[in-house]
Amino acid sequence: MRCGRSWGLSSSTGGRADGRTVGQRVTPSAGPPVRLTAREGQRLAGESLLVRYANFVRLPHTIFALPFALLGVVVASRTYPLTGRAMGLVILAFTCARFVAMGFNRIADRELDARNPRTRQRELPSGRLTLAQAWSAVLVAAALFVGAAWELNPLCFALSPLALLWIGSYSYTKRFTDWSHLWLGLSLAMAPVGGYLAVAGAWSRPWWLLGAITAAVTCWVAGFDVFYALQDEAFDRAERLRSLVVRLGRGPAIVAGKSLHGLALFALVLFGAGAGLGWAYFGGVAVGAGLIAWEHHLVKPGDLSRLDAAFFTANGIVSIVVFLGALADRVF
Repeated sequence: MRCGRSWGLSSSTGGRADGRTVGQRVTPSAGPPVRLTAREGQRLAGESLLVRYANFVRLPHTIFALPFALLGVVVASRTYPLTGRAMGLVILAFTCARFVAMGFNRIADRELDARNPRTRQRELPSGRLTLAQAWSAVLVAAALFVGAAWELNPLCFALSPLALLWIGSYSYTKRFTDWSHLWLGLSLAMAPVGGYLAVAGAWSRPWWLLGAITAAVTCWVAGFDVFYALQDEAFDRAERLRSLVVRLGRGPAIVAGKSLHGLALFALVLFGAGAGLGWAYFGGVAVGAGLIAWEHHLVKPGDLSRLDAAFFTANGIVSIVVFLGALADRVF
């Protein structure tokens, strides 16, 4: 199960639904034995409808991309006035867009999730939410997203249907392309672009500035999505789903993921230079580079037991430190 199928993944302790214990080695269809991570966990406690919806879309994992949306806001505010109302609308729009993307992905993949031992306890396969409840929430979130875009400015409103179409269509890309990781990455890369456009109401100057941050976030997300696809290699092969891991095998796929992260760091530097950001921002990028290097050290072709530590800790903090660097530069 890749990040795109969950947009934020986790692990738990204990036995697996297929009878294997956590950490037991299995042999996929190709390659040496691999140590698997546990099935998903780290869920909010409780069975209220609100908690079930939060778990349905892993709402706390908004941390992964929201800082990049706010990065776009911070950079735009160097030239254009920023109001509290605009900031609130950006956060609302981003949260709703993420809910739509995650929720629709769960709906589209509900049968696959039911067959995957690691994901069969999700809300739809397990019956914690009905399909009608899932669709209702997704449609409400989509309406709120379009409404927030309307309130921001005409450009954001005009682009909002295209954004929803793109993030929704991702759910089917793993059925026909090995490069679904990049499709997912571009979906999240809309966050900083949207944050900038929400404040500016116009494209960036220089024109390539938003292109640089789009490339950075696309490669950042695609890189760790390749890493996360490692643990579902056997399932994806059996279901004829496509990814770089299925196409290349574990070792070359890890190299591809590292290369994508290298491109992401280069694009972040280019973005900072184009935006006129200073030492605080570049210091944040340097810290992010160190965290990504630590992540790469944790994940090896034959042992994925520390994949969750890499995914959550490193990737969650990277976006935060880069944003905080830009914020500090803007304030001081």
